[in-house]
Amino acid sequence: MKKIFALYLPQFHVTKENNEWWGEGYTEWNAVKEAKSLYHGHVQPRVPLDDRYYDLSDESAETLKWQAMLAKKFGITGFCIYHYWFKNCKKMLEKPMEILLNHPEIDIEYFVCWANEPWKRTWYGNTGQILLEQEYGTETEWKEHYKYLRQFFFDKRYRKINNKPVIAVYKTADIKSLPDMRSLWDVLAQKDGFDGIYLLGAKTAFEQEKRRNLIDGEYLFEPQYTMHYQYGLIELTKKMIYRFSHKLANLITQKNSLENMECMKDLYRRLKLPDTMISKDLFYGICPSWDNTPRKQYKGTVFRNSSPKLFKQKLVEMLRDDKAGDMIMINAWNEWSEGAYLEPDTFNRYGYLEAVKEALQEVCNK
Repeated sequence: MKKIFALYLPQFHVTKENNEWWGEGYTEWNAVKEAKSLYHGHVQPRVPLDDRYYDLSDESAETLKWQAMLAKKFGITGFCIYHYWFKNCKKMLEKPMEILLNHPEIDIEYFVCWANEPWKRTWYGNTGQILLEQEYGTETEWKEHYKYLRQFFFDKRYRKINNKPVIAVYKTADIKSLPDMRSLWDVLAQKDGFDGIYLLGAKTAFEQEKRRNLIDGEYLFEPQYTMHYQYGLIELTKKMIYRFSHKLANLITQKNSLENMECMKDLYRRLKLPDTMISKDLFYGICPSWDNTPRKQYKGTVFRNSSPKLFKQKLVEMLRDDKAGDMIMINAWNEWSEGAYLEPDTFNRYGYLEAVKEALQEVCNK
């Protein structure tokens, strides 16, 4: 049976930098609470069930314990936690994973996904000012990066494949120095008793990694990959016309109507591994729903027809596909500002978590 991991966002606690950039006390919950309904039937703002607006900086780890319990109960193997490392070894949002490390009683597997993009001021209609540079430096910085991560590698809960700690990287193609960086990390990991590192790339809407010898596996980052690479010319043309017409209407009427609408049924229909890509080192990805208007407002994208039932159907299909790798990456556990989350809310309650459990049971029973 395939293992299921969910991408995990740690931006639910106050940081000095976010206070400076977005205002005192800012966390991801600010965007979630301030979201507006943009059309009839648009469910915003989304509200966590039981008003669980948690703080991931809580040293007691009560939220992490609850999340791990919930994930295991519904069949999710673990979390792929976003890791932020910038120019000059600057870390961001590292506290939740460090708290997890300090609480070995929390029964959950995990590994990191290095979100190696510069931080830009793109939310709420901003212009894209760079807040934190993403530069990769030289051997000195790579050693420091590994030195920080190795404490997690020694954790028995940290995911390994063939005795190699897994490091997912969001945009490997951006790292021109990846051959040397990868080689150094392998040497350092071997000195620590591992057989190197397992480098897991993400297939996104951005430039695809052509240096296949540098990565051990890839996963589909959805919905971006399928939207960008799996849609045909007719579908892409329809999307362009829709966006152009709605942008033009907003200009003429001076209104802020939603400019991007997609269909989850269409996405799932096209979400599959092309014959030329089938491999045990290629892993499926899937998102339960998508609505990033809390971040992008009327310039965001909403996927209509999202539902736990539809999500379950697609998940069953992926679980039964024995041509793909033995892991599925769900985007995400708690991306509340993108409408991509499994955590219970007041609208679907435990619907998406139940869909995961039911999909696993259905595949096991046949």
